[in-house]
Amino acid sequence: MRYTAIPTDLARHYQSGGADANGQMPERQVSDGDGNPCRHCLAMIPQGAAMLVLAHRPFPAPQPYAELGPIFLCAEPCAAGGGAELPAMLASPEYILRGYGADDRIVYGTGRVVPTEGLPQAAAHSLCDPRIAYLHVRSARNNCYQLRIDRDGAGRPG
Repeated sequence: MRYTAIPTDLARHYQSGGADANGQMPERQVSDGDGNPCRHCLAMIPQGAAMLVLAHRPFPAPQPYAELGPIFLCAEPCAAGGGAELPAMLASPEYILRGYGADDRIVYGTGRVVPTEGLPQAAAHSLCDPRIAYLHVRSARNNCYQLRIDRDGAGRPG
């Protein structure tokens, strides 16, 4: 499986001042260094670094299950993160893991709160379900989108 960041072309769109999923310009703030994970490089935004706060919809098109919410992003271009290793930005004690079908809709019964250290095993188990095309990792406290998990070599980025 692969931990997948938001696509680079979308990150560059936001970083160059392009409108977010609400049609608004991203807000520019300064990271306090505590809990500001960039959804493109999949690392924490360092204290004092410029960051963007914006509305993101990690789905290809609006539809009833296409949740939209706030994310952080490095204000300056950063290298895409992701790969087979659990990203260090996942620093909270637990996350929501939720499965989606090829139609980009929630596969009911697949959502659950998982301890961070158990994410790789829980994700691998979930991806054995043929109804699940990909998974989202979301904040267990605020439901903010963190990243997408794909079968290795499958799917499109979140």
